[in-house]
Amino acid sequence: MSIKLGVPSKGRLMEKTFDWFGARGIELARTGSDREYSGKVSGIDGVELVLLSAGEIPRELAAGRIHLGVTGTDLVREKLVQWDQKVAPLSELGFGFADLIIAVPNCWVDVDTLDDLDAAAAAFRAQHGFRMRIATKYHRLVRAYLHAGGVADYQLVDSQGATEGTVKNLTAEAIADITTTGETLRANHLKILCEEPVLRSQATLFRSRVAQMSQEDRAVLAQLQTMLEM
Repeated sequence: MSIKLGVPSKGRLMEKTFDWFGARGIELARTGSDREYSGKVSGIDGVELVLLSAGEIPRELAAGRIHLGVTGTDLVREKLVQWDQKVAPLSELGFGFADLIIAVPNCWVDVDTLDDLDAAAAAFRAQHGFRMRIATKYHRLVRAYLHAGGVADYQLVDSQGATEGTVKNLTAEAIADITTTGETLRANHLKILCEEPVLRSQATLFRSRVAQMSQEDRAVLAQLQTMLEM
């Protein structure tokens, strides 16, 4: 047996994760070509590197197929029902920052809060005969947020491509999406509601609560946490 550590398989998340572990004496490296998802770990014995997409990591943790995984807070909370019973956050890594926000067209000059959005949604339904559409990939998080905020007359529509373009393409009236700088929103003539975001996300190291571990695995995990100063 060994401790399986899931890490994003490409891009800046992979690079920054490698850097974060490397700064703490644990070297992670990809082996083979860019199309091969294999890697190696140096600096500690008993840890196996598993390269996955960031979106796969929450499910692998929840299924107990990996013991540790680096992914965004947003992905864990969106993809896992009762996420805190399946995984535990061990450390926020200080990169991969993004906010899940609600945005509406700039021309909606009177819509700045959730109360405003609720009023606009009611007026939209009265005028058009169907609910205002909000495009998103984050149905679970957005539905809970809007319910808590008292917004009623809306429907969530799934965004398969670039969420910011759905308003321009007339497939939605508003959006809920991840943003870092807001530049893409501004380019699409959208503004963020003046409310606390649905979620503030960043890359986080999570531990599976359900993965089986031997006594030797537990000793390796304890050593790893000591090296990572947890």
